[in-house]
Amino acid sequence: VQLQASGGGSVQAGASLTLSCAASGRTFTNWVMGWFRLAPGKVRELVATLVMSGGSTNYADSVKGRFTIDVDNAKNTVILQMNSLKPEDTAVYYCAARKSLAYGSSWDYWGQGTLVTVSS
Repeated sequence: VQLQASGGGSVQAGASLTLSCAASGRTFTNWVMGWFRLAPGKVRELVATLVMSGGSTNYADSVKGRFTIDVDNAKNTVILQMNSLKPEDTAVYYCAARKSLAYGSSWDYWGQGTLVTVSS
């Protein structure tokens, strides 16, 4: 099983970026998919989650209204659309997959990080 994250880059504040997380090795039909980020000197933050069965989403307050998590079922890919980016969004972003629907459960699979840099 592999999660391949891509789409990071360097942008100006106010710009948009789309991160992709391509899953291979299995399907995640009944799993929870998530995006985390880790910024220098800060703790890891869970940015967004998507329950694949049903489509329920949840967002950190820091990104609510600006980021959208979605899925392209045909490509087995989870998308994180990031709009109105701010310098404080600068971080390495990771995608992850979790079988358990219970809040706080551990994550089973992780992708490699993709760096997002937002300059003012």
